[in-house]
Amino acid sequence: MPALSEKLPPSVIALLLQAAALALSVFAAHPFELTALSFALLCGLLAMSFSYLAGQESWWMLIQLVFAPALVLMLTLNIPPLYFLIAFLLMLLVYWSTYQTQVPLYLSSNKVWRALEDLLPVEENFRFIDLGSGLGGVLTYLATVRPDGHYSGIESAPLPFLWSWLRTRTYSNCEVHWGSIWDEQLCNLAQYEVVFAYLSPVPMQRLWHKARTEMRPGTLFISSTFNIPGYEPDQHITVDDLHQSIVLVWRM
Repeated sequence: MPALSEKLPPSVIALLLQAAALALSVFAAHPFELTALSFALLCGLLAMSFSYLAGQESWWMLIQLVFAPALVLMLTLNIPPLYFLIAFLLMLLVYWSTYQTQVPLYLSSNKVWRALEDLLPVEENFRFIDLGSGLGGVLTYLATVRPDGHYSGIESAPLPFLWSWLRTRTYSNCEVHWGSIWDEQLCNLAQYEVVFAYLSPVPMQRLWHKARTEMRPGTLFISSTFNIPGYEPDQHITVDDLHQSIVLVWRM
């Protein structure tokens, strides 16, 4: 039987563990008169312990520990609820399905863009796709410096998609689609000479399988920062930017 961690996203598991910690805290604190902050600290310690037992990453344990105490402390500030609603909606529009995909919004540096420029085919009319195109920086830069190519992007989060769609409207050789990179009709990698991804470690194995299945011999699969376990890239390019990014290149 598959483990719970294989069935549910880590964020959903964390929420369930937090709820379990709350229920146990109510039961354990019943005979005592605890302050709100003390009760919240008890919830946090239990939630962190549950996360450890569930095998979650260390940063999830930290979130579990501080969530309830931070909530209590925020309530003491008497911030109007409307502000929380606005902040929630903005985060929802930016991160959208991150809780499920485990792919946050990463923005590559302009030095990574220049490294990609050097990897583009010499021939004209090549096709390039950015999987998870964010705010469209990669697409608009490459469409400017190499106007002889065609550039596509796929973005699933509404606000980054809208931003990049507006940003690319003036480029005749550039387009952005809203949707999932796993949608076969929207994202068939067979039509591209260069495929670029800056996602997270979580989907890389699945994405590699998709690339191996769909991409044509001689085309390039490029990942920024995140490697594919068990598959050594044909080329490493270290980029002298703030994060010392690494561009990993596989020739299919």
